[in-house]
Amino acid sequence: MAISDEPESVATALNHSSLRRRPSATSTAGLFNSPETTTDSSGDDLAKDSGSDDSINSDAAAVNSQQQNEKQDTDFSVLKFAYRPSVPAHRKVKESPLSSDTIFRQSHAGLFNLCIVVLVAVNSRLIIENLMKYGWLIKSGFWFSSKSLRDWPLFMCCLSLLVFPFAAFIVEKLAQRKCIPEPVVVVLHIIITSTSLFYPVLVILRCDSAFVSGVTLMLFSCVVWLKLVSYAHTNYDMRALTKLVEKGEALLDTLNMDYPYNVSFKSLAYFLVAPTLCYQPSYPRTPYIRKGWLFRQLVKLIIFTGVMGFIIEQYINPIVQNSQHPLKGNLLYATERVLKLSVPNLYVWLCMFYCFFHLWLNILAELLRFGDREFYKDWWNAKTVEDYWRMWNMPVHKWMIRHLYFPCLRHGLPKAAALLIAFLVSALFHELCIAVPCHIFKLWAFGGIMFQVGNMIFWFIFSILGQPMCVLLYYHDLMNRKGKLD
Repeated sequence: MAISDEPESVATALNHSSLRRRPSATSTAGLFNSPETTTDSSGDDLAKDSGSDDSINSDAAAVNSQQQNEKQDTDFSVLKFAYRPSVPAHRKVKESPLSSDTIFRQSHAGLFNLCIVVLVAVNSRLIIENLMKYGWLIKSGFWFSSKSLRDWPLFMCCLSLLVFPFAAFIVEKLAQRKCIPEPVVVVLHIIITSTSLFYPVLVILRCDSAFVSGVTLMLFSCVVWLKLVSYAHTNYDMRALTKLVEKGEALLDTLNMDYPYNVSFKSLAYFLVAPTLCYQPSYPRTPYIRKGWLFRQLVKLIIFTGVMGFIIEQYINPIVQNSQHPLKGNLLYATERVLKLSVPNLYVWLCMFYCFFHLWLNILAELLRFGDREFYKDWWNAKTVEDYWRMWNMPVHKWMIRHLYFPCLRHGLPKAAALLIAFLVSALFHELCIAVPCHIFKLWAFGGIMFQVGNMIFWFIFSILGQPMCVLLYYHDLMNRKGKLD
């Protein structure tokens, strides 16, 4: 008995045999389209034919029954000779699914689902145990209270930041009409962008506001600063390229300019609310708004925001309040507090990432029909810290590449120096968004970002040691500062 390298399976053999015995189309059609029915007939014949539907249906049922019987006979004949004891069951060398050579060449969706089920079960038990032991710790004024009204200066400052984009638009309009020289344009943009960043810092430092309000204002002011820099830098570059074309020193086709130089307030207004930090006169747009999809994302945003608040109030706050300063006390106790804080802190960070980078930015993009929605990549597979920072926050990464990294290379700086500058700027902004609302400048967040190396070391410093340690350090420094003020 000859054995081929790739034998047919039973299912394949069944399909082939059924195909070989399938009745032809013409023979089947002949059952319904006889020569008598294709020719003209009298009215009596038509009436007779119309009245014989029952006989036609019965004939069709008989044909179908006959075909099924033939197929069963064919299947039985195939099964009679397929996979007999004399047929070899082992034909080639194969590895086990979990061996090192094949484990990464297959899907692990089932194991992933199992891990999710186990994770939900374990954490559900921990939540029930926590509620039974400590009760409901979330206060009624968690989302909003009368103390929130004290932060009205920060709210007014947030609204007044819209003046700076309008000022930048006026400067660009004057530059387009050649009313002011290029050096004056650069100086004015430096003044506008710097003021948009330091003005909120002064407001926060002068007001004894809540930490959350201060962080919100700092994040908003940093976004405005990044957008203003991109707006000024992009228009500056487009003016320079337009001058080269006017002088005949370069062709328009070789400059990779997708849009003509034009200062439009409509383009600036759309850019200010769009989920991007890189300015361009127009963006890829989707044809319509998916209302059902948008509603589902809003529901998810509400649910995961509530989950994040529950973890903060029920787990993180009690752990932090019952801890000591990690650098002033028992090292073993501090280590226990950091490790106990690491898991809920990681859950909050993952919820924050999902709520902001996936849900909120996609909701905003859907409302504005913004097409490019690559707000993050698979940062969970990052092998180095550079890969992580390249993939976890794509709006900032694109801004860094476009307005900082490649300009440094074009000015003659080596790649290592340009990468270091981009890293330093990112670390400084992270420190700024945390230190200013806390009124503490000790570079804890800056140091935590700069000491991340490698994948496993990165995850250990980032989720197990770095973030929980920073939370404890900032909390106790903030409590010490309030104690001194009191």
